[in-house]
Amino acid sequence: MPTFSGAESAQDALEQAMRLGAQGRFEQAVAAYEQALAQDPELVEAYMGLGLMLTTLGRLPEAIQACQGALALRPELPELHNNLGSLFNCLNQHAQAEAALRQAIALRPLYVEAHYGLGMTLVAMNRLEEAEAVFQLAIVLRPDMADAHRQLASVFARRNLPRQAEIAYRQALALQPDHAESLKRLGAVLHGQQRLQEAVEAYRQALAVQPDMADVLHNLGTALGQLGRLPEAEAALRRALALRPGYAETQFGLGMILLGAGRLDEGWPFYESRHRTRRRLQHALHPGLGPQCPSWQGEPLAGKSLLVWHEQGFGDVIQFGRYLSVLKAQGAARITLACFPELRALCAGIPGIEAVEVDAAVALMPEHDYQTFVMAIPRWLNTSLQTIAPAVYLQADARRAQTWRERLAGLPGRKIGLAWRGSVTNLNDSGRSLSSLAVLEPLWRVPGLSFVSLQKGPGEDQARNPPPGQPLLHLGSEIADFADTAAIVEQLDLVISVDTAVAHLAGSMGKRCWVMLPALNVDWRWLREREDSPWYPGTMRLFRQTEPGRWDAIVMAMAQALR
Repeated sequence: MPTFSGAESAQDALEQAMRLGAQGRFEQAVAAYEQALAQDPELVEAYMGLGLMLTTLGRLPEAIQACQGALALRPELPELHNNLGSLFNCLNQHAQAEAALRQAIALRPLYVEAHYGLGMTLVAMNRLEEAEAVFQLAIVLRPDMADAHRQLASVFARRNLPRQAEIAYRQALALQPDHAESLKRLGAVLHGQQRLQEAVEAYRQALAVQPDMADVLHNLGTALGQLGRLPEAEAALRRALALRPGYAETQFGLGMILLGAGRLDEGWPFYESRHRTRRRLQHALHPGLGPQCPSWQGEPLAGKSLLVWHEQGFGDVIQFGRYLSVLKAQGAARITLACFPELRALCAGIPGIEAVEVDAAVALMPEHDYQTFVMAIPRWLNTSLQTIAPAVYLQADARRAQTWRERLAGLPGRKIGLAWRGSVTNLNDSGRSLSSLAVLEPLWRVPGLSFVSLQKGPGEDQARNPPPGQPLLHLGSEIADFADTAAIVEQLDLVISVDTAVAHLAGSMGKRCWVMLPALNVDWRWLREREDSPWYPGTMRLFRQTEPGRWDAIVMAMAQALR
């Protein structure tokens, strides 16, 4: 062990160690503290200083030993227990940290730092309700402790208590108005409640403090896109990408913004990054394109075989299934569509393809020259708004159509099909679906109409027992798959639907369809400020909300149009 000039006693070595630490010479300070302890093993100040130096150097297990050495001499000091708890937390040894921090509190019940540390420990152990109580107590002990308010807000957010989280973040910001992280997290809480304009304001405030926060720019761009403010959204997302190039979520978001603006040629490449996002392909049959069958990227298909994978929702496959006949016309020898069972019978009728389920498709992979996801095809065909493939490509099975024709023959007047709820797995389902069948009540007042429920799954119970005075034929329980739905749609004069697969099915059959669209989070394929759709020209009419959550104006407009 090195010795130091003038360090003739333990006290001299201790003073030398303290001077070296103050000068930033931490390694030498460690050696000096160790010399002091060699001369006086009961010098508690040396243990404490040594622990601090070792912590600064990142030598945490040794720092714990030093802290424990001090505690062996002075177990009544709450600061030492608090320090020990902090060190254990740094090593993710949370049970030991909890014990040390609770001992600190036992020795000093009003020790706010120990309460705060205990709260952080409980969060790390996912004991959120206990952490909430501890942070609340810390705030009582020190109301101006902004960190405690922030951590309490974070606990509320993790417990899915957004209103309480908002209040706690605002209290933290009242104490530290320019805290960028708090502004970001407040924005996220507001964003999660679909209070988009307020979220935008919080994100902008965070960026005013710290302009280079790529995650805030991403969130800002997302919120602006949901509000339909596409130029601003694009600018924010491009700034985010400049700071964090290649980030899949931002690329995907930018892709949807560009597609929603009708700039398809620019949007397709960014949209491909959906395969690299954290959510990936939640509703795809295949986890990704592997090396055993190369990904098709627009190569000539003459004489080649292609395996096309279902991805995202049923409506996505129905919308883009039109491109399979285009590929067939380009000379593809064999096209196999891997789709979910609900679509198998419907898609089996597409000329030139064979529809299969997932297990068979995986086994067939080595037999194909290429594979692709169905929503990637438009990119490699250079699809623009002017070159979208013809919409009408599906038709009902003749036998099923006859069955349903007989089933519906007795209905008087014009027959209107209804679908008022989408899949609950859609992130915007609460925004795009109607809360109740009763919302459509004004339609029942139009004379000469019969209504047919196309609702399968969510909403079936409402259709089975509609409110008094709402004439509706419930068919959902009798519908086996989309081939049945198509056979029913063929018998109808009009389909009225929210943004769900039924709308795409009607459009792909050439059936007149009115689509009810929300004010916020409008899917990119419906573009903006249009009453028609280039994806379904001549057959589809779009009715757009002007106020989030309010469908009454749309329903009244449809009732008037029906008259």
